[in-house]
Amino acid sequence: MVQVDLITGFLGSGKTTFLRKYVQYLVAQGHNVCILENDFGAVNVDAMLLQDLIGDNCDLETISGGCDCDTHQRRMRTKLISMAMRGFDRVVIEPSGIFDVDEFYDILRDEPLDRWYRLGSVIAIVDAKLESELSPQADYLLASEAASAGLVVMSRVQQAGARECAAVVDHLNHALEGCHCARRFGEDVLCKDWAALTDADFARIDGCGWRQTSYVKLHFDEHEAFTSLYFLKAGRTVEQIKAAAQLLLHDAKYGHILRIKGFIPDGGGWVELNAARDTMTVQKIAQGQEVLIVIGEGLEKEAIERVIKG
Repeated sequence: MVQVDLITGFLGSGKTTFLRKYVQYLVAQGHNVCILENDFGAVNVDAMLLQDLIGDNCDLETISGGCDCDTHQRRMRTKLISMAMRGFDRVVIEPSGIFDVDEFYDILRDEPLDRWYRLGSVIAIVDAKLESELSPQADYLLASEAASAGLVVMSRVQQAGARECAAVVDHLNHALEGCHCARRFGEDVLCKDWAALTDADFARIDGCGWRQTSYVKLHFDEHEAFTSLYFLKAGRTVEQIKAAAQLLLHDAKYGHILRIKGFIPDGGGWVELNAARDTMTVQKIAQGQEVLIVIGEGLEKEAIERVIKG
Protein backbone atom coordinates (compact mmCIF):
# COMPACT_ATOMS: atom_id res chain seq x y z
CA MET A 1 0.00 0.00 0.00
CA VAL A 2 1.11 3.56 -0.67
CA GLN A 3 1.83 5.55 2.49
CA VAL A 4 0.13 8.94 2.65
CA ASP A 5 1.50 11.67 4.92
CA LEU A 6 -0.53 14.78 5.70
CA ILE A 7 1.11 18.11 6.52
CA THR A 8 -1.41 20.38 8.25
CA GLY A 9 -1.11 23.87 9.69
CA PHE A 10 -2.97 27.14 9.93
CA LEU A 11 -2.58 29.89 7.34
CA GLY A 12 1.00 31.08 6.99
CA SER A 13 2.50 28.51 9.37
CA GLY A 14 5.19 27.45 6.88
CA LYS A 15 3.81 24.17 5.52
CA THR A 16 5.27 24.58 2.02
CA THR A 17 8.75 25.41 3.31
CA PHE A 18 8.68 22.35 5.57
CA LEU A 19 7.26 20.12 2.83
CA ARG A 20 10.21 21.00 0.58
CA LYS A 21 12.70 19.83 3.23
CA TYR A 22 10.68 16.70 4.07
CA VAL A 23 10.28 15.60 0.46
CA GLN A 24 13.98 16.15 -0.21
CA TYR A 25 14.69 13.82 2.74
CA LEU A 26 12.26 11.16 1.45
CA VAL A 27 13.74 11.23 -2.05
CA ALA A 28 17.24 10.91 -0.58
CA GLN A 29 16.02 7.80 1.26
CA GLY A 30 15.11 6.23 -2.09
CA HIS A 31 11.35 6.86 -2.08
CA ASN A 32 9.31 7.66 -5.19
CA VAL A 33 7.20 10.60 -3.99
CA CYS A 34 4.21 12.50 -5.29
CA ILE A 35 3.21 15.81 -3.71
CA LEU A 36 -0.46 16.73 -3.71
CA GLU A 37 -0.97 20.47 -3.26
CA ASN A 38 -4.31 22.05 -2.34
CA ASP A 39 -4.08 25.82 -1.97
CA PHE A 40 -6.90 28.04 -0.69
CA GLY A 41 -8.23 29.58 -3.88
CA ALA A 42 -7.99 29.29 -7.64
CA VAL A 43 -4.30 30.20 -8.06
CA ASN A 44 -2.03 27.57 -6.51
CA VAL A 45 0.92 29.71 -5.50
CA ASP A 46 2.45 27.04 -3.26
CA ALA A 47 2.58 24.53 -6.13
CA MET A 48 4.57 27.03 -8.19
CA LEU A 49 7.10 27.24 -5.36
CA LEU A 50 7.74 23.48 -5.56
CA GLN A 51 8.29 23.09 -9.31
CA ASP A 52 12.03 22.60 -8.93
CA LEU A 53 11.48 19.42 -6.87
CA ILE A 54 10.00 17.61 -9.87
CA GLY A 55 12.33 14.92 -11.15
CA ASP A 56 12.71 11.19 -11.69
CA ASN A 57 11.65 10.40 -8.11
CA CYS A 58 9.27 13.25 -7.37
CA ASP A 59 6.17 14.60 -9.07
CA LEU A 60 3.57 17.21 -8.20
CA GLU A 61 -0.20 17.28 -8.54
CA THR A 62 -2.64 20.03 -7.57
CA ILE A 63 -6.28 20.39 -6.55
CA SER A 64 -8.16 23.65 -6.95
CA GLY A 65 -9.38 25.04 -3.64
CA GLY A 66 -12.10 27.50 -2.76
CA CYS A 67 -14.93 25.08 -3.63
CA ASP A 68 -17.68 23.42 -1.61
CA CYS A 69 -16.94 20.35 0.52
CA ASP A 70 -18.48 17.77 -1.84
CA THR A 71 -16.65 19.13 -4.88
CA HIS A 72 -13.38 19.26 -2.98
CA GLN A 73 -13.72 15.66 -1.77
CA ARG A 74 -14.56 14.48 -5.29
CA ARG A 75 -11.52 16.24 -6.73
CA MET A 76 -9.19 14.78 -4.11
CA ARG A 77 -10.63 11.27 -4.51
CA THR A 78 -10.27 11.43 -8.31
CA LYS A 79 -6.71 12.69 -8.05
CA LEU A 80 -5.70 9.95 -5.58
CA ILE A 81 -7.23 7.27 -7.81
CA SER A 82 -5.19 8.45 -10.81
CA MET A 83 -2.02 8.74 -8.70
CA ALA A 84 -2.39 5.15 -7.43
CA MET A 85 -1.67 3.87 -10.95
CA ARG A 86 1.67 5.62 -11.30
CA GLY A 87 4.00 3.62 -9.06
CA PHE A 88 4.59 6.04 -6.18
CA ASP A 89 5.35 4.52 -2.78
CA ARG A 90 4.81 7.78 -0.87
CA VAL A 91 2.27 10.58 -1.23
CA VAL A 92 2.64 13.81 0.75
CA ILE A 93 -0.44 16.02 0.92
CA GLU A 94 -0.34 19.70 1.79
CA PRO A 95 -3.89 21.02 2.16
CA SER A 96 -4.86 24.64 2.56
CA GLY A 97 -4.58 26.37 5.93
CA ILE A 98 -8.35 26.19 6.46
CA PHE A 99 -8.73 22.52 5.61
CA ASP A 100 -11.24 20.26 7.39
CA VAL A 101 -9.05 17.24 8.15
CA ASP A 102 -12.11 15.01 8.57
CA GLU A 103 -12.58 15.28 4.79
CA PHE A 104 -9.19 13.66 4.28
CA TYR A 105 -9.83 10.77 6.69
CA ASP A 106 -13.24 10.13 5.12
CA ILE A 107 -11.69 9.93 1.65
CA LEU A 108 -9.00 7.42 2.69
CA ARG A 109 -11.68 5.13 4.14
CA ASP A 110 -13.60 5.05 0.84
CA GLU A 111 -13.34 2.23 -1.69
CA PRO A 112 -11.14 1.68 -3.62
CA LEU A 113 -8.72 4.06 -1.88
CA ASP A 114 -8.80 2.03 1.33
CA ARG A 115 -7.18 -0.85 -0.60
CA TRP A 116 -4.40 1.27 -2.12
CA TYR A 117 -3.42 3.79 0.54
CA ARG A 118 -2.59 3.73 4.22
CA LEU A 119 -2.24 6.73 6.50
CA GLY A 120 1.36 7.19 7.58
CA SER A 121 2.20 10.36 9.49
CA VAL A 122 0.16 13.45 10.26
CA ILE A 123 2.51 16.39 10.81
CA ALA A 124 1.16 19.68 12.17
CA ILE A 125 3.19 22.84 11.51
CA VAL A 126 2.64 25.48 14.19
CA ASP A 127 4.15 28.96 13.99
CA ALA A 128 6.32 29.84 17.01
CA LYS A 129 5.33 33.48 16.33
CA LEU A 130 1.61 32.72 16.29
CA GLU A 131 -0.62 35.63 17.20
CA SER A 132 -1.81 35.38 20.80
CA GLU A 133 -5.33 36.60 19.96
CA LEU A 134 -7.20 34.60 17.32
CA SER A 135 -10.88 34.44 16.44
CA PRO A 136 -12.88 31.42 17.68
CA GLN A 137 -12.92 30.09 14.10
CA ALA A 138 -9.14 30.43 13.77
CA ASP A 139 -8.52 28.77 17.14
CA TYR A 140 -10.81 25.91 16.12
CA LEU A 141 -8.90 25.37 12.87
CA LEU A 142 -5.59 25.50 14.73
CA ALA A 143 -6.80 22.81 17.14
CA SER A 144 -8.60 20.57 14.65
CA GLU A 145 -5.65 20.51 12.24
CA ALA A 146 -3.26 19.46 15.03
CA ALA A 147 -5.53 17.15 17.05
CA SER A 148 -4.59 13.90 15.30
CA ALA A 149 -0.95 14.79 14.52
CA GLY A 150 1.76 12.39 15.54
CA LEU A 151 4.07 15.36 15.94
CA VAL A 152 3.88 19.14 16.02
CA VAL A 153 6.81 20.76 14.21
CA MET A 154 7.25 24.40 15.18
CA SER A 155 8.29 26.91 12.53
CA ARG A 156 10.30 30.12 12.96
CA VAL A 157 11.81 28.84 16.20
CA GLN A 158 14.97 30.84 15.47
CA GLN A 159 12.90 34.05 15.72
CA ALA A 160 11.24 33.16 19.03
CA GLY A 161 12.63 32.53 22.49
CA ALA A 162 11.95 29.41 24.53
CA ARG A 163 9.29 31.23 26.54
CA GLU A 164 7.48 32.33 23.37
CA CYS A 165 7.52 28.77 21.98
CA ALA A 166 6.11 27.42 25.25
CA ALA A 167 3.35 30.05 25.17
CA VAL A 168 2.35 28.92 21.66
CA VAL A 169 2.13 25.28 22.81
CA ASP A 170 -0.04 26.46 25.72
CA HIS A 171 -2.22 28.35 23.21
CA LEU A 172 -2.59 25.21 21.10
CA ASN A 173 -3.53 23.12 24.15
CA HIS A 174 -6.03 25.75 25.26
CA ALA A 175 -7.58 25.69 21.76
CA LEU A 176 -7.85 21.89 22.00
CA GLU A 177 -9.54 22.23 25.37
CA GLY A 178 -11.93 24.75 23.82
CA CYS A 179 -13.21 22.18 21.32
CA HIS A 180 -13.44 19.46 24.00
CA CYS A 181 -10.48 17.45 22.71
CA ALA A 182 -8.54 15.42 25.29
CA ARG A 183 -5.28 15.69 23.32
CA ARG A 184 -2.49 17.81 24.82
CA PHE A 185 0.94 18.44 23.31
CA GLY A 186 4.20 18.36 25.25
CA GLU A 187 6.95 15.87 24.40
CA ASP A 188 5.41 15.39 20.94
CA VAL A 189 6.56 18.86 19.83
CA LEU A 190 9.73 19.34 17.78
CA CYS A 191 11.03 22.81 18.60
CA LYS A 192 14.18 23.30 16.52
CA ASP A 193 15.52 25.66 13.86
CA TRP A 194 14.72 24.00 10.53
CA ALA A 195 18.18 24.87 9.20
CA ALA A 196 19.59 22.54 11.89
CA LEU A 197 17.27 19.56 11.29
CA THR A 198 19.22 16.31 10.90
CA ASP A 199 18.39 13.01 9.22
CA ALA A 200 17.56 11.69 12.69
CA ASP A 201 15.02 14.51 13.12
CA PHE A 202 13.44 13.72 9.78
CA ALA A 203 13.39 10.01 10.63
CA ARG A 204 11.47 10.90 13.78
CA ILE A 205 9.03 13.00 11.75
CA ASP A 206 8.68 10.27 9.12
CA GLY A 207 7.79 7.72 11.80
CA CYS A 208 5.63 9.89 14.05
CA GLY A 209 2.34 8.33 12.91
CA TRP A 210 -0.96 9.82 13.98
CA ARG A 211 -3.41 9.73 16.90
CA GLN A 212 -7.07 8.80 17.09
CA THR A 213 -8.84 11.76 18.69
CA SER A 214 -12.27 13.31 18.91
CA TYR A 215 -13.45 16.88 19.35
CA VAL A 216 -16.62 18.92 19.03
CA LYS A 217 -16.87 20.41 15.57
CA LEU A 218 -17.49 24.12 15.20
CA HIS A 219 -19.89 24.42 12.31
CA PHE A 220 -19.16 27.40 10.08
CA ASP A 221 -18.45 28.00 6.41
CA GLU A 222 -14.66 28.31 6.19
CA HIS A 223 -14.96 30.07 2.84
CA GLU A 224 -17.19 32.75 4.36
CA ALA A 225 -15.20 33.17 7.58
CA PHE A 226 -11.89 33.28 5.69
CA THR A 227 -11.64 35.10 2.37
CA SER A 228 -8.95 35.11 -0.29
CA LEU A 229 -8.67 38.07 -2.65
CA TYR A 230 -6.68 37.89 -5.91
CA PHE A 231 -5.03 40.85 -7.58
CA LEU A 232 -3.49 40.28 -11.00
CA LYS A 233 -1.01 42.56 -12.74
CA ALA A 234 -0.83 45.25 -10.05
CA GLY A 235 1.97 46.93 -12.01
CA ARG A 236 3.91 47.90 -8.86
CA THR A 237 7.56 47.51 -7.92
CA VAL A 238 8.77 45.14 -5.24
CA GLU A 239 9.31 48.02 -2.80
CA GLN A 240 5.84 49.40 -3.47
CA ILE A 241 4.24 45.99 -2.83
CA LYS A 242 6.27 45.54 0.36
CA ALA A 243 5.09 48.91 1.64
CA ALA A 244 1.48 48.09 0.70
CA ALA A 245 1.70 44.75 2.51
CA GLN A 246 3.04 46.37 5.67
CA LEU A 247 0.16 48.87 5.66
CA LEU A 248 -2.51 46.23 5.06
CA LEU A 249 -1.21 43.86 7.72
CA HIS A 250 -1.09 46.50 10.44
CA ASP A 251 -4.24 48.55 9.87
CA ALA A 252 -7.49 46.96 11.07
CA LYS A 253 -9.63 49.06 8.72
CA TYR A 254 -8.70 46.66 5.90
CA GLY A 255 -9.89 43.63 7.90
CA HIS A 256 -7.94 41.02 9.85
CA ILE A 257 -5.35 40.09 7.25
CA LEU A 258 -3.52 36.87 8.11
CA ARG A 259 -1.29 36.43 5.08
CA ILE A 260 -0.23 38.10 1.84
CA LYS A 261 1.63 36.03 -0.74
CA GLY A 262 2.35 36.06 -4.44
CA PHE A 263 4.83 36.87 -7.17
CA ILE A 264 6.16 40.21 -8.41
CA PRO A 265 8.09 40.78 -11.67
CA ASP A 266 11.51 42.27 -10.98
CA GLY A 267 14.14 43.20 -13.57
CA GLY A 268 13.22 40.48 -16.05
CA GLY A 269 12.87 37.85 -13.32
CA TRP A 270 10.52 37.08 -10.45
CA VAL A 271 10.45 37.41 -6.70
CA GLU A 272 8.18 35.63 -4.25
CA LEU A 273 6.55 37.64 -1.46
CA ASN A 274 5.33 35.91 1.70
CA ALA A 275 4.13 38.18 4.49
CA ALA A 276 2.39 37.84 7.83
CA ARG A 277 1.96 40.41 10.58
CA ASP A 278 5.43 40.06 12.09
CA THR A 279 7.45 38.69 9.20
CA MET A 280 8.02 39.29 5.51
CA THR A 281 10.26 37.39 3.11
CA VAL A 282 11.10 38.40 -0.44
CA GLN A 283 13.26 36.03 -2.48
CA LYS A 284 14.08 35.36 -6.10
CA ILE A 285 12.26 32.51 -7.82
CA ALA A 286 12.75 30.89 -11.22
CA GLN A 287 9.11 31.02 -12.34
CA GLY A 288 6.20 33.21 -11.37
CA GLN A 289 2.86 34.68 -12.29
CA GLU A 290 2.02 38.30 -11.53
CA VAL A 291 -0.48 37.78 -8.75
CA LEU A 292 -0.91 38.87 -5.16
CA ILE A 293 -3.21 36.97 -2.78
CA VAL A 294 -4.59 38.45 0.44
CA ILE A 295 -6.10 36.00 2.95
CA GLY A 296 -7.94 36.90 6.13
CA GLU A 297 -11.18 37.58 7.94
CA GLY A 298 -13.62 40.42 7.25
CA LEU A 299 -11.61 41.77 4.33
CA GLU A 300 -12.49 45.14 2.78
CA LYS A 301 -11.89 44.33 -0.87
CA GLU A 302 -12.15 47.79 -2.45
CA ALA A 303 -9.96 49.44 0.19
CA ILE A 304 -7.33 46.69 -0.13
CA GLU A 305 -7.34 46.98 -3.92
CA ARG A 306 -6.70 50.72 -3.71
CA VAL A 307 -3.64 50.12 -1.53
CA ILE A 308 -2.21 47.36 -3.74
CA LYS A 309 -2.78 49.03 -7.09
CA GLY A 310 -1.98 52.54 -5.90
